[in-house]
Amino acid sequence: MRDSGRAGTLREQAERLHRLSVEATDNGRPALAARRLRQALTLLGWTTPAGGTPGDDDLLARLLTSLAHAEAEQGRSELGMDLLDEAQRRAPAGELAIVHAQRGLMHLRMGSSTQALRELDIAAPMLQLDGDRVELARVLLNRSVIHIATGRIRQARDDARRSAQLAHTHDHPVLAAKALHNDGYCDLLLGDVPAALSVFARVERLYQDVNPGFLPVLALDRARALLAVGLTDEAGHTLDQAIDGFRRQRLMQDYAEAELARAQCALDAGRHAEARDWARRAETHFRRRGSAAWARRAELMRLRSDLARGTAPRSVARRAWDLAARFAELDMPDDGEMARLVSVRALIAAGHLTAAASTATAPPPTPPPPDASPYALAPPPGSPPGEPSPHTPAPASQAPSGETPLDGMLTAGVGTCIGVGAGPEPAPSSRAGGRPRGEPLDVRLMRRLAEAELAGAQGRRGQALRKVREGLALIDSHRGRLGSLDMLTGVAALGADLAAHGLRAALAGGSPRQVFAWSERCRAQAFRFRPTRAPEDERTAEALAELRQLAQQMHADEAAGHRRPALRRRCLELEQVIRERGWQLPGVGERLAPAPVAAVQEALADDGFAMVSLLNVGGGLLALVLVDGRCHLHRLSAYEPVAEAARRLAGDLNAQAGRNLRPALRAVIEASVERQLGVLAAALGAPLRQALSGARGIVLIPTMGLSAVPWGLLPGLRGRPLAVAPSALVWLAARRAAEPFVRDGSSSVLVAGPDLEHAEREIQRLGAVHPKARMLRGEQATVSATLSALDGASFAHFAAHGHHERENVLFSRLDLADGPLMAHDLQRLDRTPGHVVLSACDVGQAVVRAGDELLGFTAALLYLGTSTVISSLTRVPDAVAERVMTAYHQGVALGASPADALAAAGEGEPACTFVCFGAG
Repeated sequence: MRDSGRAGTLREQAERLHRLSVEATDNGRPALAARRLRQALTLLGWTTPAGGTPGDDDLLARLLTSLAHAEAEQGRSELGMDLLDEAQRRAPAGELAIVHAQRGLMHLRMGSSTQALRELDIAAPMLQLDGDRVELARVLLNRSVIHIATGRIRQARDDARRSAQLAHTHDHPVLAAKALHNDGYCDLLLGDVPAALSVFARVERLYQDVNPGFLPVLALDRARALLAVGLTDEAGHTLDQAIDGFRRQRLMQDYAEAELARAQCALDAGRHAEARDWARRAETHFRRRGSAAWARRAELMRLRSDLARGTAPRSVARRAWDLAARFAELDMPDDGEMARLVSVRALIAAGHLTAAASTATAPPPTPPPPDASPYALAPPPGSPPGEPSPHTPAPASQAPSGETPLDGMLTAGVGTCIGVGAGPEPAPSSRAGGRPRGEPLDVRLMRRLAEAELAGAQGRRGQALRKVREGLALIDSHRGRLGSLDMLTGVAALGADLAAHGLRAALAGGSPRQVFAWSERCRAQAFRFRPTRAPEDERTAEALAELRQLAQQMHADEAAGHRRPALRRRCLELEQVIRERGWQLPGVGERLAPAPVAAVQEALADDGFAMVSLLNVGGGLLALVLVDGRCHLHRLSAYEPVAEAARRLAGDLNAQAGRNLRPALRAVIEASVERQLGVLAAALGAPLRQALSGARGIVLIPTMGLSAVPWGLLPGLRGRPLAVAPSALVWLAARRAAEPFVRDGSSSVLVAGPDLEHAEREIQRLGAVHPKARMLRGEQATVSATLSALDGASFAHFAAHGHHERENVLFSRLDLADGPLMAHDLQRLDRTPGHVVLSACDVGQAVVRAGDELLGFTAALLYLGTSTVISSLTRVPDAVAERVMTAYHQGVALGASPADALAAAGEGEPACTFVCFGAG
């Protein structure tokens, strides 16, 4: 009896340790789970497969099944499989389903989807008949991951939703949250990034309440969504958080996947050596874990990085072709297609056009024999790439094996494929048998790029341009589903290589008109899409209210000479909350058609203007001049020296606007200003002279860093009407939308911000010019009152402090009585004012993203429909601002166009950096 009682006690202790191990696994702590399970096995006397007591076989099977998962999660997959084999030998018939489900999970984590599906398809019917319903929910959820991996999104969603229903019925919130997570990933793979991020936000709140150990996994998946819309910096920050969490939790598969996603970030951002380093580290970790499919992806990322760096293209081509065969062996068609396309592009770069053409049309390569190493033994043919974004298993309250399945969701190869669809597309005939589903967007884009490069190298320029057009149309389709300015501008990065190739091909043709048309197809495309109006949801409203309050406190602290870093950190957190809410906005789908060259020339002729459009193509600065009905192309100089002069000029002008400068220092700064203006004038002299020889004014389309140049200061442009626009389309659309100025100011708004010495005096003077304008000053100039007055106004003038936020440009702001009016706030307007003057420092600045996409306070107004914005690119001395603004308003009130009025007002003012953006 005493021995029987002791055995019962040991069994109870072992069962308790098993429950504790389940909790540890559920919180993403496999190492702790493994320690507890080994303690339980020791209590039962189990040390080897031959150990243990026959009477404990049911409990031993449960412990071994759980330990198999814990060991595999730490990278010891072979040991995990051995433990499962032992568990299967000991498990009673009623618990075999759990062992099969766990083996399916482990195969899935290692990238062997076919083997995983085979095991889960054994487990599911057994559980359906008389098994634990929570375990069935787990199996269904893991099976949804496999369906996603193989492109069967409908089946994946069905399994995920059935899993969620069972989890809710049986009161399992952790499993329900994971099922919702997978459902959101289906949205991502279908190309609906806002919907996916909206679901992820809900999942985050659930995880915080019931399962915080899974937050790093969610961060990894959110980063993948951000990569799919070109927000590489934001994805990188998110991945850093995920990597830190995975390191602490010792989740090595997730850790390596996050490293691979980090490599994608670096590659997309043009940091090719960094991308190669991240990919190499990920590959090492995948190899150690035995994840053959994922290691191949990391290897492919290394090859893509080498290709981008121009490293040994012949070697890259050979290795990529061999890797395509490996992917064929693993039945990973999307990755195999990407590897094949990398091989094609590398052959083109090496000058082997015949081989490139053959590779481009060849069927998938025959799989090579497996390597000698045990690691390289891939799963049998027909095994698709499971690509889970793994979620460690959740426990069932009384389940025999608490952490059976991976309650996770997957990405379609972030290391090699963005995994986002942009609508169905027939598979090319070169791919054996085609595919039953659409490919990831980045595979489609890579194919268009490879085909364009091959056609261009073979002298088929028309075919090359057609392929580039097809690729850019895919990006347009993707962009049409996005509602936030952040994403609308970020997605251009996905087509940067295509756009550059299109411009080079157009230049090779020698037709300036065609080059102009292609430049318009490749730049500032986000302006063709109307951003979605920001919603008035409670969470965003609360964050905005707190952000304004803290901004006021920080402003008061600065005035008193104090700094509180904690306030700044909290402001950044709130800005991120608001920004992420914006990412969830769906697109409205409306878009403007590209501007025909003939329509632009007709409008220019009507206004007596010429257009100078600047381009940076391969590091060279070019100018296109449209004047007198003709288009001319000028090849100027290297881009970088001119951009450096622009950067120095901005710094000098800001320093020049400072008060109490010593005469000697002021003289040095003034001399430097003249020097930098001279560099710019020399570089752009020929196109500007040609433009002004046949026109009274200029519409200037800058590029990249030259967007920060106050062009009116150049010697040849002083006193000349000048309008600056992100593209010819933006100028043409703004010109068409511009309404005549209402002379009495009856629909005008004049706003004076706080703590600006001349603001009220400036507004008072302008009130005399616009006698019926609505004035907001002092305590009346609140954010809500200002937004109400702005909605639908024909004209608005702000005399307020302004701040350009380079790190988070949607929060560039104007200071008002109760806090900042931010660029983000403008999205709440039903109708933006037609003509806005910002007599504030540097809010004309913008962050320029790939494709000459702009973000900033002035850019936000133009995106939302304001036809003309007058703003400054640098600080302006108060006295200068007051004189120029008074003269400007007087000119506009007398009927002058904004460009004419600003040219006259700024003439003779060497420190006037106001620019007329938009219609002019």
